[in-house]
This record gives sequence, structure tokens and C-alpha cells, in this order.
Amino acid sequence: MTGTFADLGLSPALTRAAGIRGLIVPTAIQVAAIPAVLRGQDVLGRAQTGSGKTAAYVLPLLQRLTSARSETPRRLRALMLAPTRELAVQIGELVQAIARTLPQPIKTVIAYGGISVNPQMMDLRGGADVVIATPGRLLDLLDRNALKLDDVQMLVLDEADRLLDLGFADELRRILSRLPAFRQSLLFSATFADEVLALADQLLMNPTRIDVASARTADVPAIVQRTIHVDASRRGDLLTRLIHDGGWTRALVFVATQHEAEQLAWRLCHVGIKAAPFHGELSQRKRTNALADLNSQALQIVVATDVAARGLDIPQLPVVVNYDLPRSADDYVHRIGRTGRAGESGLAISFVSAATEAHFRLIEKRNQLRLPREVIAGFEPRETAAPAPVASTGGGIKGKRPSKKDKLRAAAAAAGKSEG
Repeated sequence: MTGTFADLGLSPALTRAAGIRGLIVPTAIQVAAIPAVLRGQDVLGRAQTGSGKTAAYVLPLLQRLTSARSETPRRLRALMLAPTRELAVQIGELVQAIARTLPQPIKTVIAYGGISVNPQMMDLRGGADVVIATPGRLLDLLDRNALKLDDVQMLVLDEADRLLDLGFADELRRILSRLPAFRQSLLFSATFADEVLALADQLLMNPTRIDVASARTADVPAIVQRTIHVDASRRGDLLTRLIHDGGWTRALVFVATQHEAEQLAWRLCHVGIKAAPFHGELSQRKRTNALADLNSQALQIVVATDVAARGLDIPQLPVVVNYDLPRSADDYVHRIGRTGRAGESGLAISFVSAATEAHFRLIEKRNQLRLPREVIAGFEPRETAAPAPVASTGGGIKGKRPSKKDKLRAAAAAAGKSEG
């Protein structure tokens, strides 16, 4: 592996700036990505969480920005998109911290929802060199004519697989339609599903493809993964026991819904465990305070939906719990990646009931895992899996709830019978 950032082509100023941030020896993703970004190539980069992906594009992009003459008003030349407010802030803070040490000033604006748009519009007066934004707030600013994308030379999608999925598809399409056709595009994530890769190919021109040590959890030995069989109704009591017996000072607990985040946090507080919810409907102030309090150990537990699964860097977080299993195998990778970051060790625990055993086996298969099932004394499971539903002649039933196609088939069959 290349020994220094200077060996990768970074200028002395950027190498010094990296050192001030504690970035001394490049990681594998940085070794592979930095030279390609400096050459102006498109990049599709995949590497496990905590591997230094953000610095892999921030450092060379800042070097490219400093090589151009500064103008007034400033033209927006680099746009970085993130799916969550917290990730946008983390990227922005790294950009600003490095830029402050450079001889040529670089103006950076961070824009995200959940707070008033007016201060961000004020920040954009006089232009900006770099904008880091969530898609919704960026569109809001564009609609208000607070900025234009005509001069963007470099586009970054961080957690690109999330930005390319259906939840952001319309917003991203609207943003891309306003960008110059000729630009450098960089897509980074820990996971890329096949359908996302197909979309990425439409955005990139002859990209450098980087797959560092694979994103699969089997390649993350710093994270100890445990799977505990427990009835769904007893998960709250088991979680309380684990917190007390393990002496957990900080943990991130993932649940499926905002309502459950509120309820479980309240339940933990009721038994003397300092906990708070974290989900998309909370104000930005409450979300920021929850993370700050977890970092300072003013909170022991943050109970979160998948809004916390991507991009969040919680230094030295010791434990992640899948109270509810994630919907997809890739989300499992992102969730447990909140611990065991930057060479630290971590523990990831998943609660599996009889009803969710089949789903967890699918997660294991997709991530090339096979984890032993544990049973905790006093919490021996009593539930058994419900028998699989019998498929109708009109089409298979894929789960407990009929799919949209199944409903359409049933409606068509019923209509046919009534007509007969």
C-alpha cells in the first residue's frame, strides 16, 4: 500500500491538512480513489463503513478546487449530496476543517431540512465553491433561486445506493436535469445492489470501479456479531437485561418505526435507563442533541429508525442492536457498521424470533454469513413459526401481507366470478 498522501499526488498543503485531521497513512479506499479523482475520472467506489470513504473524495476535490482561480461572486463548482441531515453535516465539517488550513479560501455551505431555510440562503449570498446538501433542501434552494448548478464541475453522491433508490429517485432526477452534462461524478457507498449499479452506469462515464475488501460483513472482523433467539414480546426485557449485565454506557438500538422508537425509548427511561428516540419526524435540534448526548454519555441508549443507519460517525460506539431486523440485507451492513469503525472493535446483536427467522436467514445468505443462534437463560423462546400460507392458483403469496400484484390478481379473479 502507498505510504503517504503525497505519494498519491496530493499537494503539500493538502497533505499537511490531512495530517492535522489525523489522516497520516492512507486507507485502501483512499489509495485507490484519490489518484483517479485527481485525474478527473468518474469513480464508483465501494468500501466498508468506517474505511475513510469521505476523505477519499474530499481531499482530491479540494485540491482540484484550489488549483483554479478564486472568483467573486463565487461559482458553485462542487456539489455533494447525502441522504440524511447528519451525514451532510459530517461531510461539511470535514470539508470546512480541511479548507481552513489551506492558503486559498474555499467557501463551503451545508444545506439540509428540518431547520429554517433563511440562514442557508444568507450563507449562499455571494456564491459558494462547495455545497453539501440533502436533495430536498437543495431543490428548495434552487426553487428560491438561491443558487444555480450551471457551473458544477464535480458531483458526489455519498451513500449513493440510498440516493439512487426509489425514495430519492424523483428528487435526484430533478437535480440531475439541472446539472451540466459534462462533469466529474463520484458515487461512494458500502453497498450497491444490482439495480442500483445499473442506474449508476447511466450516470457515469467510463468510471474507475473500486471495490475495497468488499462491503460484506464477513470482511469486517472488528465487529463481533451475535444473534439471540427471543420471543418478540420479550425483547424489551431482554434488552434491559443486556444493558444492565453488560454495563453498556452507549448503544444504538434499531427499530422499524418512528412510533416504536418513541415507545421503546420511553420504556427504557421508565426502568432507569437514559434513552432517547431518533427518527425523521424529530426536529433537527432534537436529533443533534440526541447524538451529542450519546457521545458525551449523557444518554446510554439512542433508539433509532434506519435514518441513523447510514453515514453517522459515532466515535467508539461499542454496541449496535437490531431490536427489529432491517428490511434488506444491505441495511444490515449499514446498521452494524455504526460500530467497529476506524479500527475499533464493536458488538452487533440481532434479536430473532420464530416469525423473523426466515428473514434473518435471507440476510445471512445475502451477506455470506452463518451466525449461531443463542438463547439467554430466562428468555427461552416459546413461540413457533406460523405455517407458511398456501399459495392460490392466481399467484404466490410472498409474505404475511399480500403484495400489490397479489391484490390485483385477487380483484381480477373476483370480478371474473361476478361476471360469470
